[in-house]
Amino acid sequence: MKANEDNFVELIRKRREEGLVYVIRTYGGLLKSIVQKRLFASPDRVEECMNDIFLGIWKNIDCFDPGRGSFANWAAGVARLEAIDALRRIQREYRTMSLEEMELEIPKEDQALLSLTEQELSKETEEILKCLSPKDQELFRRIFLMEEDPEAAGSALGLTRDNVYVRIFRGKKKIRRKFGERKRA
Repeated sequence: MKANEDNFVELIRKRREEGLVYVIRTYGGLLKSIVQKRLFASPDRVEECMNDIFLGIWKNIDCFDPGRGSFANWAAGVARLEAIDALRRIQREYRTMSLEEMELEIPKEDQALLSLTEQELSKETEEILKCLSPKDQELFRRIFLMEEDPEAAGSALGLTRDNVYVRIFRGKKKIRRKFGERKRA
């Protein structure tokens, strides 16, 4: 039986490949544009996502109700959900990727630029901290650069908990006064 607009859904429900081939030919462009819109940053994942979409249509064709809307809208919904799932998988992969693995992915010229940027930020940070006393500079470095617990940083410098928070408050105020607070949009 040849698939057409009137019978392709029934063919898929009967597990006949002609129905799915019809969907790929007829709706593939629409579905691919939906996926590309969401996975624009990972074009290498588009084909994998498209396969997942067609598998989802194949497995869930019984969920399609022609009384509730057109097949194109239903298939577009499947495509959106699969693209979102693909984005979530990509995000999980990047979250679990170690720093060494990420450095391998950064081209050498980007690593040089990254190093230069870090040096510039370090210089700017030191310039900003110059307006503070040496003890406050050390406190700010420990808390904000080395991400040390404020109480631990304070005890290492011989300061009480309250004194640490007062110094942080006053130091931030001094920095804002000297360098101006950025206006929020």
